[in-house]
Amino acid sequence: MKNDRKREVYSWSKSILFAVMIVFICQQFLFTPITVKGKSMEPTYENDDRIVVTKVGKPERFDMIVFYAPDADEKYIKRVIGLPGDRIEMNDDVLYINGKNYSEPYLKTKKAGIPPGEKLTENFTLKGLHGIDKVPAGHLFVMGDNRRNSWDGRRFGFIPEQSLVGKVEFRIYPLNEMGVPK
Repeated sequence: MKNDRKREVYSWSKSILFAVMIVFICQQFLFTPITVKGKSMEPTYENDDRIVVTKVGKPERFDMIVFYAPDADEKYIKRVIGLPGDRIEMNDDVLYINGKNYSEPYLKTKKAGIPPGEKLTENFTLKGLHGIDKVPAGHLFVMGDNRRNSWDGRRFGFIPEQSLVGKVEFRIYPLNEMGVPK
């Protein structure tokens, strides 16, 4: 009877330890949960939303990413606007990448809330902001969806790809908004 208990405790201990190791490995190399802090991605993500970030693959234009902030000891969540070699310009609330205009449907709600005649995003070029006209190799240019209230690439410059934590894949909280990002 005593031996059976020892075997069962040993068996459960092995199973729990194995599960903890799997979770640790997945969190270190595959994905990790993150809590959104701040208002820079509203209305896409609100303060204290919980998201899952994947650490596999390279981000593409308009993906949302989490990265180590270049100017603070924290992580930021922003949207990738420019990839290495891209020329970025904003003119009359229209985004131009390499001379081609792009619609930004994720800004629709914010644009609807501003007074007529005002802009959501101020006019800029990379040259005007940072003195160079292209996103440097190994870097990304990012902006928040809440353009009037986002500390982003317009202020702190380009993000080294090495500072990436990962790409946002899924919202897990609040439960009524659980799902894949748009």
